Amino acid sequence: MGGADRMGVLHVVAGSLDQPTLHRCRTLASLLSLIISSQHVHNDGYLRRVRKRNVDLRTEMLRAFLPQRSVGTGRGVSTAVLEPAYEVGGDAFDHAITRDILHATILDAMGHDLASGLTAAVAMAGARNARRSGAGLTQLTGNVGSALSEWLPERFCTGVFSTLDLVGGVFSWVNCGHPAPLLIRRQELVGGALDRAAEPPLGLGLGEDRSYALHQLQLEPGDQILLYTDGVVEARGPDGEMFGLERFVEFIIRATAGGERAPETLRRLIQDIRDYQEGHFTDDATIMLIQWWPALRISGDASGPIDARDR
Repeated sequence: MGGADRMGVLHVVAGSLDQPTLHRCRTLASLLSLIISSQHVHNDGYLRRVRKRNVDLRTEMLRAFLPQRSVGTGRGVSTAVLEPAYEVGGDAFDHAITRDILHATILDAMGHDLASGLTAAVAMAGARNARRSGAGLTQLTGNVGSALSEWLPERFCTGVFSTLDLVGGVFSWVNCGHPAPLLIRRQELVGGALDRAAEPPLGLGLGEDRSYALHQLQLEPGDQILLYTDGVVEARGPDGEMFGLERFVEFIIRATAGGERAPETLRRLIQDIRDYQEGHFTDDATIMLIQWWPALRISGDASGPIDARDR
């Protein structure tokens, strides 16, 4: 949505690179991306070309529910990554935009089997059903818990359900047994800014008839929110040392300071986590990065604030 998702690179050979030619190249890239986006859902040829090997059943099921990696407008963007690509357990993410509200959800279902993927899929469906019916965050969270308790009574998941007012910058969230979101402001981690008492995980009847606590924080222009699952910070190297929160946040801060765009930052970060574990994920690792720029962008793509490279 809004040109925020990056699909790949288009190579065009032209006799000269003047302004009209550059404009036509951009138009061609936009057109091709729309064609690919509309076709790959029901055309297996695209997936067969981009996949390096077969995926397992639980991954096939769960990835069918996942949205595109990035969504955004001129005021803000949400981008996410999930690994391992071919053997996902129970991690999932979801994001969408309704008028001036950005909705973002991250989930971590118990276990690493087919039922884990099913748990995450039911949780996503419950959240989307409530969101598309106009439910607020607390009602949405309750809807997810009820769906899990009804259809998968022996399973549970943790998660953060959030919204960002893209006009006013108010970030709202409900945390159900999940690692607290992180706030990065002016290239520094604001320690404990989003730490709140968490609600119980969803499912197992733990949230029946519960009044979920809604938390809110006024963001400042340029603020970043990080949502993640424990497979990110608990990734272990050959010596057993964990990747850790400090290394995780520092990577984001350095990339932001260098002017790197959010999708590319997360792509490199997840590769760094993979390399740290010598190419093997022992647990799912999911990261969402939300950025807010009130009225700073008026054109171009939605993956970063406007600068000279966009003109």
